[in-house]
Amino acid sequence: MTRHAVVIAGAGPTGLMLAGELALAGVDVAIVERRANQELAGSRAGGLHSRTLEVFDQRGIADRFLAQGQKYPVAHFHLPLDISDFPTRHPYGLGLWQNHIERLLAGWVGELAVTFHRGCEVTGFVQDDNGVEIRLSDGRSLRAEYLVGCDGGRSLVRKAAGIEFPGWDATISAMIAEAQMSEPPPLGVRRDALGTHGIGRVEYEIRDGKVIYAERGPVRIMLTEAHVGATSEPSLRDLREALIGVYGTDYGLHSPTWISRFTDTTRQAQSYRNGRVLLAGDAAHVHAPDGGQGLNTGVQDAVNLGWKLAQVVKRISPQSLLDTYHAERHPVAARVLRNTMALVALRRTDERSKAAGEVITELLGMDEPRKRFAAMMSGLDIRYDLGEGHPLLGRRMPDLDLMTSNGSRRVSTLLHSARPVLLNLGGPGEFDIAAWADRVRAIDAEYEGAWELPAIGAVTAPAAVLIRPDGVVAWVGDRTATGLAEALTAWHGPPKTVC
Repeated sequence: MTRHAVVIAGAGPTGLMLAGELALAGVDVAIVERRANQELAGSRAGGLHSRTLEVFDQRGIADRFLAQGQKYPVAHFHLPLDISDFPTRHPYGLGLWQNHIERLLAGWVGELAVTFHRGCEVTGFVQDDNGVEIRLSDGRSLRAEYLVGCDGGRSLVRKAAGIEFPGWDATISAMIAEAQMSEPPPLGVRRDALGTHGIGRVEYEIRDGKVIYAERGPVRIMLTEAHVGATSEPSLRDLREALIGVYGTDYGLHSPTWISRFTDTTRQAQSYRNGRVLLAGDAAHVHAPDGGQGLNTGVQDAVNLGWKLAQVVKRISPQSLLDTYHAERHPVAARVLRNTMALVALRRTDERSKAAGEVITELLGMDEPRKRFAAMMSGLDIRYDLGEGHPLLGRRMPDLDLMTSNGSRRVSTLLHSARPVLLNLGGPGEFDIAAWADRVRAIDAEYEGAWELPAIGAVTAPAAVLIRPDGVVAWVGDRTATGLAEALTAWHGPPKTVC
């Protein structure tokens, strides 16, 4: 029986990101993936939010995505919200289809020590006090200390773990597809009594904030259906009939790459952990695609979980550290579910929904609501409840330009190895962390600029901060070490005796 410290079910964006995080921490990690390779039929989801790009910057891989995506200086909640004035290295979203996102993530993971078991699936498992025995569809078994289900909304791992998945059933259904058309279709969005529909080229550019589609090539189609309840994948005939129903013709539709169906089913796992089995990404939460939240939330789940799971596997921290994963990420996804349900309601075409949309449009035309909702949709306002204190506590650490003994450094570069950092901005050597030196990097630096947070504004400059591997501030100091030892112990294990 093959053994690994951690087995991940699913090599989508969430599973890949989690594997990378664990590998950086030196954990023996393997991914079980039913696809024989990383190829994905069709482009699937599209877009990376500002906070996800910051996370990629923390690992030194953001440029790979920026080189192939299209920047757009907005986040969407019912309408485009300008984020070009936000205090971040990435005051924009990035238009990039999921097939490219997966390819780039897989390329990064391929540079690390990650094992792939391809062409098979997890079919069941049994966990005990010491680990999990995992059955695969090809008849093999794996043994791991922990199993993480990143296997999508229909997650077998979640079901087999007995984790409830409460929520709300679908109220709308839509077909989505990529195909060729012999006749040029009208590109853009169309609304009628059924709902919202759209046709666009798969290839596009963003110029001056506007989408400019390629003159030819495959098209991406989205059609709201008249009825909810179909469970099978739609056929080419179904797609043609739906096109004719909305547009009066199918524009010579042919050669589909991918045809699928999505709904606004909205559910969230009651718990993200059952013993040695954990959930992340769509396995933990499903919702409508409005606002482009799903892929980004899953990647950020992985970054929150990875370093914690690594520390538990390496016996640096107790298993109770894993409880903070659910405590921090469950509320984030719950808010995503609320937002997507609101967005679905706002795009309905009845007069009452239109009236609500007009009110929201007026509200978001004001500067403060615009900042608040844009920060929420871009992921820049996330705060984990780490107690009272400085506004930075529990929030993302700004990617500042620091001056260190080794010259100018960005904060994000200090996190490339996924190790925690104690950043001292006061006098050199003011904080003694020798008892954690094997786990936490101590950096003395200077920063003379303003400290500003999205949607909050200017905050008082701290004297020191403890930055977790996920880029979250876990402690803020005021020229004293009050509370530092407690924070280091809570997040990065008990001190070691220094001789």
